[in-house]
Amino acid sequence: MDAARIGHFVDGERIDGTSGRHGDVFDPATGRRTGLVALAGAADVAVAVEAAGRAARSWRDASLARRTAVLFAFRELVHARRDRLAEVITAEHGKVLADAAGEVQRGLEVVEYACGIASALRGRFSENVSTGVDSYSLRQPLGVVAVISPFNFPVMVPLWFVPIAVACGNTVVLKPSEKDPGAALLLAEWFVEAGLPAGVLNVVNGDAEAVDALLDHPDVRAVSFVGSTPVARHVHRRATLTGKRVQALGGAKNHLVVLPDADLDLAADAAVNAGFGSAGERCMAISALVAVEPVADALVARIAARMAGLRTGDGRRGCDMGPLVTAAHLARVRGYVEAGVAAGAVPVVDGRDVVPDGDPNGFWLGPTLFDRVTPDMSVYTDEIFGPVLGVVRVDSYDAAVALVNANPYGNGTAVFTNDGGAARRFQHEVEVGMVGINVPIPVPMAYYSFGGWKASLFGDLHAHGEDGVRFFTRGKVVTSRWPDPRHGGVNLGFPTQT
Repeated sequence: MDAARIGHFVDGERIDGTSGRHGDVFDPATGRRTGLVALAGAADVAVAVEAAGRAARSWRDASLARRTAVLFAFRELVHARRDRLAEVITAEHGKVLADAAGEVQRGLEVVEYACGIASALRGRFSENVSTGVDSYSLRQPLGVVAVISPFNFPVMVPLWFVPIAVACGNTVVLKPSEKDPGAALLLAEWFVEAGLPAGVLNVVNGDAEAVDALLDHPDVRAVSFVGSTPVARHVHRRATLTGKRVQALGGAKNHLVVLPDADLDLAADAAVNAGFGSAGERCMAISALVAVEPVADALVARIAARMAGLRTGDGRRGCDMGPLVTAAHLARVRGYVEAGVAAGAVPVVDGRDVVPDGDPNGFWLGPTLFDRVTPDMSVYTDEIFGPVLGVVRVDSYDAAVALVNANPYGNGTAVFTNDGGAARRFQHEVEVGMVGINVPIPVPMAYYSFGGWKASLFGDLHAHGEDGVRFFTRGKVVTSRWPDPRHGGVNLGFPTQT
């Protein structure tokens, strides 16, 4: 079967692009090439930015009623077609259908938040700040903005940014991952079907060349990025050099701290779910379990028992965990497993031995559990982005918090305990942006904002929620004085003014 050719979406229609460069798109469960995606060059990016710039002149003046009508219609389209979107995600990324459907649902939550944008954009008014003088604030769109999204959430991450950006009156150039571009193109087409004018949302597929072209383009006013920390740092540095506003969400090393009083069955369930869901390809995945003694032995046994029942295979067959996204990423993650064994970590469950329910040519690695991991091992220090969970044993609550806070990342962490005082102390002392208490993956609802601290975020504002509205708008304060009508003509008396 010939691979499908995948182009860009600019000014309301699909186009092929002019760079002449292409990349392969695979079905990770079979290892077969299913698509040939155009990789945009600077000229292709310029065409998309120009289209967005033309659309910006009228879209910024569109009423809030019109913008929200589009968003409500788009929400209904995505909701009705969520199964189709999940199938595209699974076919290109590999995550199981149930997980893909959950991704769509979490993205829809941000769309629903953006449907209420009129409330979020309300300014403030102060009467008579000086005699006869009023002052009030406005929030206005930036213009053309860029969204650069990763492979692991081809629907949810674009929906973190695009709905709020367009609801605030901006136009968007979205660059999805070239590994799984199909879902982004569908979203763009459905936005137009919902009534979004051509050019308000454009999609350019590409690699680092397209990213740098967006970062350098003088008409792009802001950049939203999600990806690894090295690339997030690059995006932030390069885009801010040209005066752009940037929110660059980077990598993570998320910890799950289990205190001695915790419900160990609940903690074991959470460790398996958060460690191996989506094959560990989540920036909020738990990859380091910190067991405060004396619970480690019992906890490791419970986790291993649960892992024995997991079924790894094709996400369209009702399996628990799918493949990794590409052969190159599979090789990278397997390398970490090998490094962990060589460093002396104990492989309680070795995912390299998995027998998948799927094509043997798929990119398979089963769930992997290491015990007795130490903080100097690469399986602890690095973001692996795969189904590898390492258990670090510590002697006290203080040692657990010190370990988390010493990590260069600060995305998310969780504590499992039945002690409310310990939980409250933990949420106060831990140096991360998102905290879960008996919740392993503390991704906030859309009306709160998503983002970490330290090397997990470059920029000042987090994704969606109130921070998202602030990011995609500029504040303006107006001070006004108007002539007093009592200085005018006819006056038949009463009322009087003092």
